[in-house]
Amino acid sequence: MEKNTLSISDEFQNMVILPQKEMLSFKQALDYLDVSISMLYKLTSSRLITYSKPNGGKLYFKKSDLDDWMKQNELKSIRVLENEINNHLKK
Repeated sequence: MEKNTLSISDEFQNMVILPQKEMLSFKQALDYLDVSISMLYKLTSSRLITYSKPNGGKLYFKKSDLDDWMKQNELKSIRVLENEINNHLKK
């Protein structure tokens, strides 16, 4: 029964609390990005993602930086590309 309570609590945090926060802890960033611990450590150690480390302690992330990281290498749909081409040809 306790396991279900933790699951509901985690789900509540992901749905209600995380969208309202600007800064996320390492653990919250894991949930937000849906990546493994090792993946997030690799991103931070190779400085591929921006983070803060106040007083040399825990890692914190701006949610906007995480969003920017997720949006990199975005692949546009064919419809969007066709619209861009059409708009460019109209000029």
